[in-house]
Amino acid sequence: MIRDLRWVLGKGRTLDGMIALAVVAAILQGITFVLLVPLLRALILGDIAGAWLWAGALTAAALGFAITLWFSSVLGQKAALDLSVGLYDRLGDKISRLPLGTVDLALTGRLARLTSKGVMQVATVPAHLVRPIITAVGTPLTVVIGMTVIDWRIGLTALISLPLLAGGYLLTGTIVRNRDSKYAAASAEAAGRIVEFARVQPALRAFRGSASSNDELTRALGAQHKTYRSLLLGGAAGMSIFAVAVQAVITVLVLLGTALTLGGSLDVPALVALLVLSLRFVEPLMQVADLGSALRVSSNSLAEMREILDAPELPEPTTAAVPADASVELRDVGFSYRPDTPVLTGISFSVAPGTTTALVGPSGSGKSTLIKLLARFHDVTSGQVMIGGQDVRELGTATTMENVSLVFQDVYLFSGTLLDNIRMGRPEASDEEVFAAAHAAEVDEIAARLGDGWDSQVGEGGGLLSGGERQRVSIARAILKDAPILLLDEATSALDPVNEQAVSRALHHLEGRSRLVIAHRLETVVNADQIVVLTDDGRIAEVGVHATLMANDGPYAAFWRARTEAAGWSLATS
Repeated sequence: MIRDLRWVLGKGRTLDGMIALAVVAAILQGITFVLLVPLLRALILGDIAGAWLWAGALTAAALGFAITLWFSSVLGQKAALDLSVGLYDRLGDKISRLPLGTVDLALTGRLARLTSKGVMQVATVPAHLVRPIITAVGTPLTVVIGMTVIDWRIGLTALISLPLLAGGYLLTGTIVRNRDSKYAAASAEAAGRIVEFARVQPALRAFRGSASSNDELTRALGAQHKTYRSLLLGGAAGMSIFAVAVQAVITVLVLLGTALTLGGSLDVPALVALLVLSLRFVEPLMQVADLGSALRVSSNSLAEMREILDAPELPEPTTAAVPADASVELRDVGFSYRPDTPVLTGISFSVAPGTTTALVGPSGSGKSTLIKLLARFHDVTSGQVMIGGQDVRELGTATTMENVSLVFQDVYLFSGTLLDNIRMGRPEASDEEVFAAAHAAEVDEIAARLGDGWDSQVGEGGGLLSGGERQRVSIARAILKDAPILLLDEATSALDPVNEQAVSRALHHLEGRSRLVIAHRLETVVNADQIVVLTDDGRIAEVGVHATLMANDGPYAAFWRARTEAAGWSLATS
């Protein structure tokens, strides 16, 4: 774990300095305890001059211990602050570099737990765990050496007991480590389910009539409770085992010292002093199990952070290529989220600059995945995705995103003002440009209705706005960004008539760009310059314009008939 802490801190000089001073402090504390033996012996024998001599040596050792402990504590606190800042910075930087396709609900739950609790657990390690553990181990070792000098039999017995105590410590650590790993996984699952539960409240209330229960959330919280209980019981059992081992060592030392005294090979003053020293030998060890359990928990948190920080990133070019135009081309693209489970196979088509291509196909045919590949949420498993004649892997993620605007069904707004959420499309834009984009997307009508106008808060995830209103804010972002390529997942099928018309009008302001649209509206499909029809296993069934595909009477014609029949449905009244 120390190696990982150094990795977070960079050079780790503060941590190394704290460890060095903690070792010196532990040794000085052990020497202070050992000096109690000749001091007590001198007092019992009435050797006042000798007692003053040993008292002076003990005072010097105690003063040295206090000074080194203070400096070690200061460095420990500084290391804690550096660790906290370093972990937050590294996690933030890593999240910004992870492939967008990997940032899912499970990762969100893990990050929420690690950043709220895990970072603080790791930050406390230097000052509150490593330093006390060094003291709890270094001081007894020093005492054992002192015991050996005073009476080799007592010292040898204490030395032999160390493997027994080490075994108890390792057993405790193993129990806690294994159970804490299960608790961490269950906590991450529960955190993700809580976030999901909050987001799907409208659907739960609409279809269940109540939003107070959720089977998946209940199971996740139950698993978290079960693993936490197991962790507590396992930790308590481990510490009890270690405590028994420590008490056994005390008993053996007392019995041995008494036997030696009764046998005449150890005088009474030495016995009294050694018994006091034995207690000082055992007392720090009693803290080791508790500290070790906490250290294992923090170590697991740090290991989980390392797993995230070491997660593979998409390769980036040394020098990013420059797209020649706003054309899009897919060349024999294949993609799978899991090996041997293809989502897309053999996808090839092109989008000329300034034209619209509509993607149609059944649910699960890979339409959304295809859009995400164009935005480089993932890299293809095989084939090439080209923008402006350049592979997106040669463009790099930043250049790819500069040339692409995204408007998805699931729009996420940040907790902030309406205006700030629009400005995210192009943060350096002037107020006039932001207001113009907002007007084009008809967001000004939303601002006029809200109490604080443009300064109105939209809530976490945009929860204070309707789905259609969030869509209009997303379109305003795309207009403001003014990227040459638009990737659009129409959501008008789920909108009320007023918002559907407003969104449709707003989308007209994005014409003239190269548009790849997951089409839900029949109007979009008919007016597209090209229609790509996908099969349910992620292959291309047909490519063409509406009239040609209808004449072919293939999968597209069947799709069209089904949609037009559905559009004509109405509720009968009696």
